[in-house]
Amino acid sequence: MLSILALNPNQVITASTLMEELWGTELPRSALTTLQTYILQIRRHLGAALDQRSGPGPKSVLVTQHGGYRLNIDPSAVDVRGYERLVSEGLGSAEAGKDVRASELFDRALAMWRGAVLVDVGKGPVLEIEAMRLQESRLSTLEHRIKADLRLGRHAELLTELTALTARHPLHEGLHAHHIVAMCRSGRQWQALEIYQALRDRFIAELGLEPSPRLRRLHQAVLASDPALDIMPKPRREESEPHLAF
Repeated sequence: MLSILALNPNQVITASTLMEELWGTELPRSALTTLQTYILQIRRHLGAALDQRSGPGPKSVLVTQHGGYRLNIDPSAVDVRGYERLVSEGLGSAEAGKDVRASELFDRALAMWRGAVLVDVGKGPVLEIEAMRLQESRLSTLEHRIKADLRLGRHAELLTELTALTARHPLHEGLHAHHIVAMCRSGRQWQALEIYQALRDRFIAELGLEPSPRLRRLHQAVLASDPALDIMPKPRREESEPHLAF
């Protein structure tokens, strides 16, 4: 309950949403009473943590509103909001061609992670969806940072990281594309081709599919030693070569 409220600061979370998270669709008869008991317990813990002589009391922090409850806190006190702010700033810097700044911001955002989302929290349907969203966001942010680093010519430094990432995500085309580009720029074209062939074999064996057209175009670019694989000076999004747009 506290996790849902904290992930949605200053927003009313309905009692029905909280009950669904706790018990799914099979609600016990005492669901509403039990929910209210849990709210009282959370307020008791908040009261023990707050200095009520100089600050708000627990009822001002965990507010009862019509149909639900609201956690009245500064959004910046929630790590998720800080992470999302850094990602947004990083995307803005990347769009402006400020790749050094973008890479730094993405790194700071990723450094806020300490492991899996809500690893020590029992998750119902609502939190499961939020956890999946945040895990996907983390992977996307990692890709954005790698893109910025590739534009900065840091391909050699990325090789070890990309080797581990592609092993951990064996069907992720974007990460494999970055690995292929980094290998080519490091003068290891034959290994770049091996990465593509291994991924293609997995796609066919596990999914019955060929890699996407974009990845196939990248493969052809490697075979042809396409100059577009070389480092481009701080390209804007619209200047990027289409077969490298991962």
